[in-house]
Amino acid sequence: MQFHHVVRNSARKSARNSARNFLILISALVFTSACTTSGLQTGTTTKISAEPTMGTLVSAEWLSEHLDDPDLVVLDTTVLVEPNEEGGVRSVNGQANYDAGHIPSAGFADLLGDLSDRDNPLEFTMPTPEQFSAAIGALGVGDDSRVVLYATNYPVWPARLWWMLRWAGFDEVALLDGGLKAWTDGDRPVSTDPVNRPAKQFTLKLRPELIADRDQVFASIDNSNVSLIDAMPDAHYRGDFAMYGRPGHIPGATNLPAFDLLDETGHFRSFDELDMMQDGDRNGRVITYCGGGVAASAVAFSMNRLGFSDVAVYMGSLQEWTANPANPMSLDSP
Repeated sequence: MQFHHVVRNSARKSARNSARNFLILISALVFTSACTTSGLQTGTTTKISAEPTMGTLVSAEWLSEHLDDPDLVVLDTTVLVEPNEEGGVRSVNGQANYDAGHIPSAGFADLLGDLSDRDNPLEFTMPTPEQFSAAIGALGVGDDSRVVLYATNYPVWPARLWWMLRWAGFDEVALLDGGLKAWTDGDRPVSTDPVNRPAKQFTLKLRPELIADRDQVFASIDNSNVSLIDAMPDAHYRGDFAMYGRPGHIPGATNLPAFDLLDETGHFRSFDELDMMQDGDRNGRVITYCGGGVAASAVAFSMNRLGFSDVAVYMGSLQEWTANPANPMSLDSP
């Protein structure tokens, strides 16, 4: 399976490089320890908004119209990257940003807290199914809920929780395209009031095939029926710099940086553009990875919307893979 990038002019390339610099900043911690807005552009927004169900990517206009729906749960999933005392960066939950102003009625979902295995030394490690069920239920998400996820910065964060909900068997979940900025750009109100919804029963209907482990990834290296997709910045994929013990990528993987999914405004690219970037068998097995399953979830989210039916995220990703010298790394492009 081959994956093609959209041709860009020089101005767009400059904008992409700036965006990638932000991704690399996130990557220094989020990808090292873990991985690192209104509907689709031109035409696609109307289709999604007009559907009887909310779709998987919704606009700020749609959310504004449905914000008071009794079954709708909105969650802020923001994770921040801050300098540390050693001159690097560290990831912290976005609670402070949430407290400073969030979409009215939105709760806060802590991807670094109850929605991960905090006993694991690796960040963003998947919780057990039972832990996830309890944590998401405590946020007011029940079997009869619909959920919209957003972040104040990068859409990789809500995409991670979107994929986890899908893994748990929950389908009524969407991303807010453009995040909080898309909401405030329309002069819509924000709130500083904390939101604590009553806990609900969340029933697990696990889809284990949506999560790949190390052994499945290792077996896929020599399996032409499985495509590995690296969601890291292209310079990291090539081995120009390394955030881990060894540079490069998992052998056989092709590169689709998560930020290439976005346009200059921070919205997801149009459906047609995304479709051009991903040319392959929609029924073939695909495994995405990054540093810890965060940016890889954004790529998986996009592929799911394009009709790829057998996509998994390697949640351990390079933070786990590179720690074992038995796992090969490559500097060669397929």
